[in-house]
Amino acid sequence: MANDRVAVITGAGSGVGRSAALALLDDGYKVTLVGRRTEALEETAALAGNNAGNALSISADAGKADAVANVFKKTMESFGRLDVLFNNAGIGAGAPSLEQITPEQWQSVVDINLTGTFLCTREAMLIMKDQDPMGGRIINNGSISAHVPRPGSAPYSATKHGVTGLTRSTSLDGRKYDIACSQIDIGNAATPMTQRMGGGTMQANMELAPEPTFDVNYVGQQVLFIANLPLDTNIQFMTIMATKMPFIGRG
Repeated sequence: MANDRVAVITGAGSGVGRSAALALLDDGYKVTLVGRRTEALEETAALAGNNAGNALSISADAGKADAVANVFKKTMESFGRLDVLFNNAGIGAGAPSLEQITPEQWQSVVDINLTGTFLCTREAMLIMKDQDPMGGRIINNGSISAHVPRPGSAPYSATKHGVTGLTRSTSLDGRKYDIACSQIDIGNAATPMTQRMGGGTMQANMELAPEPTFDVNYVGQQVLFIANLPLDTNIQFMTIMATKMPFIGRG
């Protein structure tokens, strides 16, 4: 299948980003794959099989303004327009409790998760507002942590709450340019990040307990579904999660 639509996906070297990239490539999109590790991006492209030629891999730190600007510059040089941005890049601090998080750890999470989402959104809007036809779609990875935290997740949870505010602001400021913005909140998709959950994850009562996961490919399918909506229709917020994960309930 072929189409003329173009997407940029951050954090495309593994997990949710890879799943979304493969879903869009399979649907005929031209996709710029963004991440820190070139080899991981090339692995994602190779997994696209016959569609690998529609992938452009760019190694970049999403928290650096110059690097982000270069990603979108190269995307335009290669593909000529931008229809979809999936802000997916994200990291955690890995400290067991808030008071043990260093200022450096805090800042690194803020730089990637929140500032990186802003920088990519800004570059995308500058392109989408001036292209013909005008407009496009921005999808943010909010995470279940945009609603409730896990123990020891202060930087991650704070930035994901911030992403929700940015999603709403982008939706509002983008209206006049036919730019739609959605947020997909993901709970326990089976990725390298969640592999440890089978052996036990710290719960609110400070006990370790295993948590279920679900196939990450379902996330990619939902990103594709949102991406393919007409610009006069939007899914503002979507939550996709393992049915039996301990998110709904009183704990």
